[in-house]
Amino acid sequence: MSVAFRRESDDEHLEPRFELPIPPGPNLVTPRGRALIEERIVALEAALAAAADDEAAKPIARDLRYWKTRRATAIETAPRADGVVGFGSHVRFALGGKERAVTLVGDDEADPAAGLLSFSAPLARALMGAEAGEAVAFNGKEDAIEVLVVGKEG
Repeated sequence: MSVAFRRESDDEHLEPRFELPIPPGPNLVTPRGRALIEERIVALEAALAAAADDEAAKPIARDLRYWKTRRATAIETAPRADGVVGFGSHVRFALGGKERAVTLVGDDEADPAAGLLSFSAPLARALMGAEAGEAVAFNGKEDAIEVLVVGKEG
């Protein structure tokens, strides 16, 4: 019989399930970020224990491996106290005539809609090292961002 006519199992047509990608670079976290990781692990462990079968447990176990790796590699980092924008800083700035405020946090804690910006985001990288009153380049434009206030996480 030709190979073209053999019945393949349904599993052969499924997309492979890869591990969740770990963001590149150091895993800097704020104290709030570390607490969020712990909460996520507790919730996933409870969900794994309550999983109905092995198939239901697989995606939960995959997520749990990701968060345990993030906990193991977490580097809790305090915000700078010298008025220079860095990890954990709360920054108020003007961009394109519009005033905004963000706090620079770790990749897993980031929520741009809530003003929590990953320290690895392009806007955060542009702000890093600036001080209040300084203008910095962004998106190919010199002096695109005016830094108004730099404070600790808040």
